[in-house]
Formats: sequence, C-alpha cells, structure tokens
Amino acid sequence: MTEARFTLTLPELSHDGANDLASSLEGNFRIDPMAITINETDEAKGLWEVALYFASAEEAEDARELDELRNGIVAPMPQQDWVRQSLEGLAPVTAGRFFLHGSHDRHRRRPGGIALEIDAGTAFGTGHHGTTEGCLMALDRILKRRTPANILDVGCGTGVLAIAAAKATGRAALASDIDPEAVKVTIANAALNGVKPQIGSFVAAGLSHPRIAGGGTYDLIFANILARPLVALSTGLSRSLTPGGDLILSGLTLEQMRWIEATYQSRGLSLAGRITRGNWATLVFTKPQKRKRPGGRTPGRLLVAGSRGASWELGC
Repeated sequence: MTEARFTLTLPELSHDGANDLASSLEGNFRIDPMAITINETDEAKGLWEVALYFASAEEAEDARELDELRNGIVAPMPQQDWVRQSLEGLAPVTAGRFFLHGSHDRHRRRPGGIALEIDAGTAFGTGHHGTTEGCLMALDRILKRRTPANILDVGCGTGVLAIAAAKATGRAALASDIDPEAVKVTIANAALNGVKPQIGSFVAAGLSHPRIAGGGTYDLIFANILARPLVALSTGLSRSLTPGGDLILSGLTLEQMRWIEATYQSRGLSLAGRITRGNWATLVFTKPQKRKRPGGRTPGRLLVAGSRGASWELGC
C-alpha cells in the first residue's frame, strides 16, 4: 500500500471554517489526496487546521494550484510511530463510574467502577476528548436514575459510548458510523471489553438504515458528531427517541450550544442538562411523556459543579 509521505496544511482556521473547507475539498475532482483531516491546534483559541496527505511532494505542490490551497504549507511527514506516541500521551480518564484507559495503563485499573480499554487508533473517540468525556459523564448521571433498555450510538467512532452503555446496563446497543474503519474498530473494542455479543455495529449514513429503523424508538441515543450534522438529523433523532428517553448530543463548541438547543427544543424536546469541558459542550435532551397542562409549573434548574471546570445543569 502506498504511504502518505507529505502533507499540505492550512493552519489557524475556525472549527466551522476547517470543516467547510475539508468538505469542499473532498468533492473536488482536481485533487486526489490520500486523506483529508481536520485537527484542533489550540483549544483555548478555538483554532483548527486542515491537513491533506499525499504520496509525493509533487502531488502536494500540484494541489496548491487551487485558490483555496494557495497558502497551504507543504512538508514531509516525520517517520514516527504516531499510535505509540499518542498512547504515551494519554493518561487514564475518570468520568463518574467509568475509568477509561489505554492498553499501556491496564495495570492502573481501579477495583470499583467500570473499566473501558480504548486505544488511540484509526477512529475518533478515545474518551480523552472533551466531547466523549462529556457524554460519559452524562451517561453516568442518567444511570443514577434509570437503566436504558434500547440504546443507539450514531457516529460511534471507536464505539466507546455504546460499549460503556452496554457494560453498565447489560443491554444490547446499536453502533453506526459512516466510516467502515470506525465500525471495524468498534467491533474490535467491543470484543476487547467483553461486550461483543451486545454490540451491533454497522456502516450507516444517518438514520435510514434498516437496523436502526427496525429497532423502533430508543430510550437512550448518543450522537457525538458535529453541529451541522446534528441539525440535519434533528427531526429524525427526535422521532427516534422514546417518550421519557434521553438524547445525548456532543461534538459542538460553546458557541454552537445555543443553536443546537434551539433546534432540538423546536422539535419538541426538553433540555435536561449541559456539561462543558473546555470549549466543548455536551447537551442532554428528553422527550416529554405528555404535554404540559396549561398554567403548569415550569421546572427549575439546578447547577452542579463538575470536575476540572465541567458543569451540569439539570432540570429539577
């Protein structure tokens, strides 16, 4: 297999700018990179970069003929073991009852709680990112009041959220992703964590796949993707949620939080909680069991401080 040896990088973009540029480049027939990624470079400033990977410097330089890539920087890729390097930099994460670690920290498992072993690899979602960690924190709080029975993880990445829910509840979970590699990684991680029979993972774009549609409605849904896909899927996700069920959304910045809140509230869902981790937000919505009576009491809000700057705002 031909390996990528050169990158063409456009740095210092906003998240939305990087995402829009990457999307437009994927459909551009004038270039043929081996891969396109967006990478966060400065969380505090909200800066991202778009990186295109090529087999040769000539291919990378040819791509710079596009107006949108003219200011890109071409550089050779260092010959490093990126997976090993990334593993060494990932310390275990505690999110409520969940203790998430890589294989290099297996010896640090704590006696109580639920241990999840997820290594950095070819799919997103090790749990060390603020969005995945926020989703695990939200799951922990939901589990304190009920045990979900029908679970769906849309855009599963490494499968960490579906695996966590399956281990905590003993129930089966569906885990879909648009990327076939993510599905392979999810199946491998499910086996590693002892829940392979409980995890149904498959390639799917959106919610129209027969396995999702055939599952009826779900009382717990994860969608840790990006803000724009969350808006596009808002009607389908709202309809797929069982009355009284919980919908956990993430992959959005603090600036995008109000947009997503307004979108899902307009679909008839109620905001049940927020968790913030740095510049990232996780939102929890519920579908009302029945319509409120006219003049009924409006639930208040309880703000509970979380660890390392996290917050949870819960309807009470």
